[in-house]
Amino acid sequence: MQRCALWGASVPYRGAVQLRNLLYNRGWNRTERATVPVVSVGNLTAGGTGKTPCVEYVARHFRQQDVRVAILSRGYGSSDGPNDEALVLEENLPDVPHLQGPDRVALAHTAIEELESEILVLDDGFQHRRLARDLDLVLIDATNPWGHGHLLPRGLLREPPAGLQRADLVLLSRCDHVTEEARGRLQDEVARLAPNVPIVETIHAPIEWTSNEQHTLPPDSVVGRPMAAFCGIGNPEAFRRTLTGLGAEPIAFRVFADHHAYTRSDVEDLRGWARRQAKDCVIVTTQKDLVKLRLVRLGERELWALRIGLHVCAGQDTLDRKLTAALGHRLPA
Repeated sequence: MQRCALWGASVPYRGAVQLRNLLYNRGWNRTERATVPVVSVGNLTAGGTGKTPCVEYVARHFRQQDVRVAILSRGYGSSDGPNDEALVLEENLPDVPHLQGPDRVALAHTAIEELESEILVLDDGFQHRRLARDLDLVLIDATNPWGHGHLLPRGLLREPPAGLQRADLVLLSRCDHVTEEARGRLQDEVARLAPNVPIVETIHAPIEWTSNEQHTLPPDSVVGRPMAAFCGIGNPEAFRRTLTGLGAEPIAFRVFADHHAYTRSDVEDLRGWARRQAKDCVIVTTQKDLVKLRLVRLGERELWALRIGLHVCAGQDTLDRKLTAALGHRLPA
């Protein structure tokens, strides 16, 4: 019965998405072009594909060329200030401003006129079509590429997979979590949906453990110790698999909703949970959770977060060419 209700709710959602895309495809809904290049990082599904490391990768790529970059995002869950994604990006990219708000055209004007930005990175921008872009990067999670095969709310798809035809480049994420055969099938599906769109394979690789005291440790420093982990992200199982890949199988694992806003009650509950773990147990979470909690310890135990970065496994030259072309097309001499 519940499945039927969700399917019924997805029907008007599909109609609204198709109508909106039609209006933009026919030019009846107007797009506005910024005076500097715009690179969009987005996906087809709701949450969990690993956009934040990709946004960081793209912004860092341009900063390394001494180009002034600004990140623009809708800022879901940011009613009381920057959301978790913004906090992570601000921590990892302190010299890249991050503007959040519902009107990303207005944010673009602010970034260009007030911050003198030379290129804009549009976070979660694939379905945001009002601001024109010079490059559309679309991430597909190899572990769940099509959001269980249904549109919201029955599945996780924001739009039908055929929307990939608008992409300029597809990045398959978490390729290390599926077999080579599964990756091949997924590449065939992407090629069928968007025949002329290049495909790049990526993974989310651990960079370091970090604390709120700005201490860092190498990724393998926790191997051999009991570990208890918690997170509030879109794909918690990906976090668990990453920990397992480091040789650190969690003896306890707690999951909160994506973008969870931790309350005082949550923190007290987590402290009690941490105290119940073995004395030599290390308590870990994701960087997105750590920046919201701002705690150094939980239950008299140090709290560590695993910092993750995007690593390109195949197609590095293709990605570099696309990024260079987006910048070179329109950057003033």
